[in-house]
Amino acid sequence: MPFKPLRPAGSGKVSAEAVHHPVFARCYARCSVGAETRMGIGRVRERLLAGLSGRVIEIGAGNGLNFAHYPGTVSEVVAIEPERLLRRLAVEAALRCEVPVDVAPGAAEALPVKSEAYDAAVLSLVLCSVRDVPRALAEVRRVLRPGGTVRFFEHGRGGGPVMRSVQRGLDATVWPRLCGGCHVARDPVAALREAGFELGPYRRLSMPEKGPRLPTSYCVLGTARRPPD
Repeated sequence: MPFKPLRPAGSGKVSAEAVHHPVFARCYARCSVGAETRMGIGRVRERLLAGLSGRVIEIGAGNGLNFAHYPGTVSEVVAIEPERLLRRLAVEAALRCEVPVDVAPGAAEALPVKSEAYDAAVLSLVLCSVRDVPRALAEVRRVLRPGGTVRFFEHGRGGGPVMRSVQRGLDATVWPRLCGGCHVARDPVAALREAGFELGPYRRLSMPEKGPRLPTSYCVLGTARRPPD
């Protein structure tokens, strides 16, 4: 049965088309494909999604680069993407995927799906750009079944005092405006913990693995879960 988005179930109204960054979306779509091999992000996606099974919701699917890496044990992926151009590219990627993937509009802060409907949620380079991180993670917790898994690959705060100062300065000035709302000084691990998730194993890594450290280089790959009721 095809996936049919519900009206957003979160508190308050958030438009499914609230995100509109056409220039950034075009740049991201072009650069992200090359980064899969050049920066090794494709290998990270493999590790991010390995072993998943059942029903999965992916928040902020972008242009669908995760889709080809979902294992055959996944029965269904519902991929939420608010940006129109990226969503169109994600739909095209879904058509090439062996795992059933439905792409739908929606905002992370008000996911258009039923509560406790998913076995796992995937957060991949998305918490940097959502407008309200606590609200978005509350929505992730809502739609996961008790004991459900979160897989996350995010970038954020890292480096020494000088780099962290640079990150904060970028967030307060030009970076979000130039990069589709992206922030480089957020702490995804702390945000997940504060949202009530139980942190599983996670590791810090730099992207790219070799070369100079940039404000966007400090990444974390790991797992968490919604505690059982």
